Amino acid sequence: MYRYDEFDERFVRERVAQFRGQVERRLDGSLSEDEFKPLRLKNGLYLQLHAYMLRIAVPYGTMNSRQLRQLAHIAETYDKGYGHFTTRQNLQFNWPKLKDVPEILDLLADVEMHCIQTSGNCIRNVTSDQFAGVAKDEVEDPRPTAELLRQWSSLHPEFVWLPRKFKIAVTGAEHDRAAIKVHDIGLKLKRDDAGEIGYEVSVGGGLGRTPMIGKIIKDFLPKSELLAYLEAVMRVYNSEGRRDNKYKARVKILVHETGEDEFRAMVEEEYAKLDGPTINAPQEEVERIAAYFASPAYETLPETSATLAKAQANDPALARFVEQNGFAHKQPGYIALTIALKEIGAVPGDMSAAQMRAFADIAERYSFDEFRVTHSQNLVLPHVKQDDVPAVFAALKEAGLASANAGLITDIIACPGLDYCALATAKSIPIAQAIAKTFADEERQKKIGLLPIKISGCINACGHHHVGAIGILGLEKGGRENYQITVGGDASEHAALGERLGPGIDAADVPAAIEAIVETYLGEKQGGESFMETVRRTGPEPFKAGFTAFIESRTLETEAVG
Repeated sequence: MYRYDEFDERFVRERVAQFRGQVERRLDGSLSEDEFKPLRLKNGLYLQLHAYMLRIAVPYGTMNSRQLRQLAHIAETYDKGYGHFTTRQNLQFNWPKLKDVPEILDLLADVEMHCIQTSGNCIRNVTSDQFAGVAKDEVEDPRPTAELLRQWSSLHPEFVWLPRKFKIAVTGAEHDRAAIKVHDIGLKLKRDDAGEIGYEVSVGGGLGRTPMIGKIIKDFLPKSELLAYLEAVMRVYNSEGRRDNKYKARVKILVHETGEDEFRAMVEEEYAKLDGPTINAPQEEVERIAAYFASPAYETLPETSATLAKAQANDPALARFVEQNGFAHKQPGYIALTIALKEIGAVPGDMSAAQMRAFADIAERYSFDEFRVTHSQNLVLPHVKQDDVPAVFAALKEAGLASANAGLITDIIACPGLDYCALATAKSIPIAQAIAKTFADEERQKKIGLLPIKISGCINACGHHHVGAIGILGLEKGGRENYQITVGGDASEHAALGERLGPGIDAADVPAAIEAIVETYLGEKQGGESFMETVRRTGPEPFKAGFTAFIESRTLETEAVG
């Protein structure tokens, strides 16, 4: 798990003291908002539609109970009693007062947390697989790599003012649960033919107004050469990236306009100039970092639990929860559990202070005091004994955290949208709530199966709609909120951008449109195909036809009423 060293402690405290002075000058008028903006962004503070928003870094999504209890305290004392988990594995407070932010930063520092690298044109918080270290399909735990990159990128003098923000994700498994192909740099740990572990390096992925899938520029990079090679990538981007137009300043545009082969050649040329030994981490440092992520003290247990099997037989709700939210663990007798923050009618990703405290108790008692934040705005208990699952489930139910819908149609990703965000052009949260209520029946959700829906309230795509099996983009059109729908998006190793089905529709029509898409899938599926398997086989055409029929029926209804 990420932990402070002496440098972190000193640096973060100094940063808090500096920002306290900057806030005082902003409040007394010595600094204008334009002068204050770059200073607050360096400390994770945004100015949203109605208030400031503070984004807290959660390195590779890993947290402990002490940290969550502190977040609960901050939520109650300085916010409106809740926090919001994001698709970047971070947490946001949406209502802090400017005068209180230095106090919040001090409280975060008390539990080894901060808001650095959560905003601004820098290398952002490095993300990873929420099942890192426990997944059976893992080549190697990717978190030591993520921590190495965190240390390398923090305050790197050459990369603190890039053309635009820069995001890195790391996975250690064949099945990509970290969405590496839609990041500026994606790293996949793999073995070569000789059995050596290294990285596949992709560059130029990203969403927003110009979505692109990352290009593999290095099929196999030895582990020992990682930092020097990434240094070369960053140098090329920093020197060649557009600074005259922020909409064309991301590295994906540079890769696209330069060409994949030419960009690769530029990186290799820059790499050849570097003195690798002075940049790459010494082996003893790599081993020191890796020791942070040693497996907890697992008990020696049977592969499966008779206690859990009996409890499931007697409790259908528990059985449904384990089937849907359970994840196979590499350690016999253990299981990882996804905690879906998607109760029907709730705000996706929100967690109250009371729930934070209850969940902190659960993680401390049953998961070696560790939990993870996921890209889908959920949480994971990574180390639960199967024998303890009935007790965990009971505690989750009491806290309102036992929704058995991980990955189902009601497990919806949604950005804050026009309810909070100054950039948004439409609401996201009410759309997610309406869809969840439409498909609330558990048996129907199970029949539909895995179907991730992702919603963004503007083209910046914070809800990752481009890579949703069903994606929904809210825009303003003629003074009304208008929603475009896509199908076939995928953030996994089969990375793909969704294809638009037709014209945008009004907010009130979105749940019925999703109904029409689901019915098309159920009519087209063969055997046990998932939604995405059906889309890959048929292409988007049947879904476009079904959507067109839906639009026509709505038009006829409107004309009849008129």
